[in-house]
Amino acid sequence: GLLGDSISCTTLDDNPEKASRGGWCFAPSDPDPLLGAADLKAVYDACTEGGSYTGRCTAPLLVDLETCTIISNESADIVRILNQFDPTDASGRVDAADVGRVIDLYPASLAASIDETNAWVYEQVNNGVYRAGFATRQAAYEQAERDVHSGLARCDALLAGSRFLCGARVTEADVRLLPTALRFDGVYASFFRCGRKQIRSDYPNVARWAKEMLSLTGPGLFSLADARRSYYTNLFPLNPGGIVPAGPTEDDLGFAEAAAAAAAASARDESAFEWRERASSMVA
Repeated sequence: GLLGDSISCTTLDDNPEKASRGGWCFAPSDPDPLLGAADLKAVYDACTEGGSYTGRCTAPLLVDLETCTIISNESADIVRILNQFDPTDASGRVDAADVGRVIDLYPASLAASIDETNAWVYEQVNNGVYRAGFATRQAAYEQAERDVHSGLARCDALLAGSRFLCGARVTEADVRLLPTALRFDGVYASFFRCGRKQIRSDYPNVARWAKEMLSLTGPGLFSLADARRSYYTNLFPLNPGGIVPAGPTEDDLGFAEAAAAAAAASARDESAFEWRERASSMVA
């Protein structure tokens, strides 16, 4: 897989009825690799001294399975941590095509630009949609909504002259914007009242970028239908009836086409990535 055998990835079910707290539980088809837990709360408990975790049981969660230790549950930290990791298989081997190199999402030459971009993208877009959606005062909502579209407009302007946010290569900044961008038209525009403009109709460069990012990540890593079901059925205060509105679908947004193109591609587009030297490993 993308992370090799040294780091496993478990997909959680978003099911508050089955989870004891936090909504996240494990499906029989993708069980917990740590202790066979039923839900994420049990994993947090097992990794906490005294066996009783009192904080929020959020995902993603990066755990050391050997020491039963939580490394991080902050997505930004996890992206940075994984970027420093050189994936290999269980025996320390690497694919022959990747000998001597590994993708680098945070190259030193772009670190300042990435950090600056991350800061305003998070404040205006990533966190902006939540500030708008959960605002309890009109003025706070209006400010957050303006921030969201100011941030998206800034992204669109950058992407008008650049393949990716910080230049010609995918960086950490692109990875951090992607989940919000993919969910925007299908969830945040309507559910969080940010739909004055939408990516598919008003931010053409962001729309182009999102489809290319999907084609680079490959099939099966994102489901708009799952995201819509999760938001509309689980955030009871915002949607007491639990009704999931019709559309837009991945087909409507062109996401399915991008994913299909990725699945049909014979090889990844290596020009989209920055590469760095890898720590010495055996060749598979």
